[in-house]
Amino acid sequence: MYTLFITLIIIASILLVLLVLIQNSKGGGLAADFASGNQVMGAPKTADFLEKATWTLVTVIAVLSILAVGVHKSDVREQQQEGQSAISNQVQDAAAEQEAATATPEFGE
Repeated sequence: MYTLFITLIIIASILLVLLVLIQNSKGGGLAADFASGNQVMGAPKTADFLEKATWTLVTVIAVLSILAVGVHKSDVREQQQEGQSAISNQVQDAAAEQEAATATPEFGE
């Protein structure tokens, strides 16, 4: 699950970089190509779309990052608990074997 979140974050980041490169800080960029007043997709609508898409991708990246951290922490906790229980089981098995070895009477007695 963690790998899925990381993959989605990388894809969203690449899309965000492309969106930012399309935009021009002075109002040009892709919006400047549609400067004609009689076109349906005029400059303000294109700029609005690019800005909304940018903010949407930023939000998606932030949410996915928070989810990835949460999933990763729970995975680490599970692994630690499994590791501790495995060590506890080994200690208990070793103690049981030692008790069995010391409690077994010898045949010569």
